[in-house]
Amino acid sequence: METIGFIGLGIMGAPVARNLLKAGYPVVVHNRSRDSVDDLVKDGATAANSPREVAEQTKAIITMLPDSPDVEQVAFGDDGLLEGLQAGTLFIDMSTIAPATALEVDKRFSEKRVSCLDAPVSGGEVGAIEGTLSIMVGGSEEAFEKAEPLFEVMGKNIVHIGEAGAGQVTKACNQVVVGLTIQAISEALALAKKSGVDVAKVRSALLGGFAQSRILDLHGQRILDGNFKPGFRMNLHRKDVGIALEAGDQQNLELPATKLVAQQMSRLIDAGKDGLDHSGLYVLYDE
Repeated sequence: METIGFIGLGIMGAPVARNLLKAGYPVVVHNRSRDSVDDLVKDGATAANSPREVAEQTKAIITMLPDSPDVEQVAFGDDGLLEGLQAGTLFIDMSTIAPATALEVDKRFSEKRVSCLDAPVSGGEVGAIEGTLSIMVGGSEEAFEKAEPLFEVMGKNIVHIGEAGAGQVTKACNQVVVGLTIQAISEALALAKKSGVDVAKVRSALLGGFAQSRILDLHGQRILDGNFKPGFRMNLHRKDVGIALEAGDQQNLELPATKLVAQQMSRLIDAGKDGLDHSGLYVLYDE
């Protein structure tokens, strides 16, 4: 099976890379911190000392990084991918970044005859571990077809949205819906608690009606348990809604509810709670 390069072994990236190993793919890994690399090496991966080394050893490369500057550094920085890319390589960026950054990567890598896909995901740490991520893909149909066997190892709902950048636009839309839903659930359960009503029973009733959602199911339970250990960190979701707001500004589209969620997240981050799970929005009401 073709050797896969994988860069970015965080909460999401490490289990995704591990699933590729379990599926039988040889995987060459790189990460800024060495501990996560060593863990994957124990599972059978090969370590690389830089993105350039990954590019020199593989012709299918996946990145899963925190933000646009991280992707730019890995792609274009010293010892970056651009210095080692081989013609005919397939590059799949599964980070959540600005659509403009995805387009810049596509432009510059295409000059090296490298096919690019922007393929951000939804589903959190659980989805990454279980291989059930939703994957939103932008790029050419030819590149998508080549990447499909890899996507099928990583996710269940795999949709080719359109050309380069379309995957990142879709992820921005996803993060708007998720953020606003967490906000709504936080307000609803806070109202129930302040009113002296059994919050667990309120959630149970809502799950059986039109308000039912996966977020109410999973994050509603987190709120009941007071468990805000990060599956997806608050600071990353704040970054994502910032991307959505920037995209809205570029389209002359006001997103007032998204702005409110961004402000609420910023309040928690400014209070030093950026490491909470994004369901930790409830903390504002509980306090």
